[in-house]
Amino acid sequence: MTPFDSLLTVLLCALAYLIGSVLFALPICKLWHLPDPRAQGSGNPGATNVYRTGGWAPAALTLLLDGFKGWLPVWFAHQADLSILAQAMVALFAVTGHMVPLFYRFQGGKGVATSLGAGLALAPITTLLISLTWLLVMWRWRISALASIVAVLCGPLISALIEPDTMPLFGLLALLIIVRHRNNLIRLAQGRESRF
Repeated sequence: MTPFDSLLTVLLCALAYLIGSVLFALPICKLWHLPDPRAQGSGNPGATNVYRTGGWAPAALTLLLDGFKGWLPVWFAHQADLSILAQAMVALFAVTGHMVPLFYRFQGGKGVATSLGAGLALAPITTLLISLTWLLVMWRWRISALASIVAVLCGPLISALIEPDTMPLFGLLALLIIVRHRNNLIRLAQGRESRF
């Protein structure tokens, strides 16, 4: 990696973290005159919780924008012809920004949609197969948290088979997302997790 590539990687990681720190669920809920998602349902500022209070339209927009903020900086890194490792670092910073956002006292969301966007930019086939896993689990059990947990756990295996250079990223994302779902895991074990 050249000094220029190293500098560009650092700048894109910083940009990714700042973009990731924008929790789009909050302005979208204000636009729809909905309650703050952090004070409703699971308390998570993400598409699933927005859906519970506002329905499909604001939830879909939240999902789209949270995904876009993961996709955009990784796309920039790809266009700059940075290495897969550098692109993966940028992706990780975008997701970390959503989970521990600078603008909201480091209290953020679970990172699933942002991981989806970053994954589509970096490893589209792997990410589409992970998304299919999510859809199948969601269709069968109607529990968003369960679908997310199963899908991200399958991520490292799928990436190892399809796009092995990205396996470390999907492994780290799985670890981070599982930790963020720790309360959901408790509710799942107790049979109290919300269904759709």
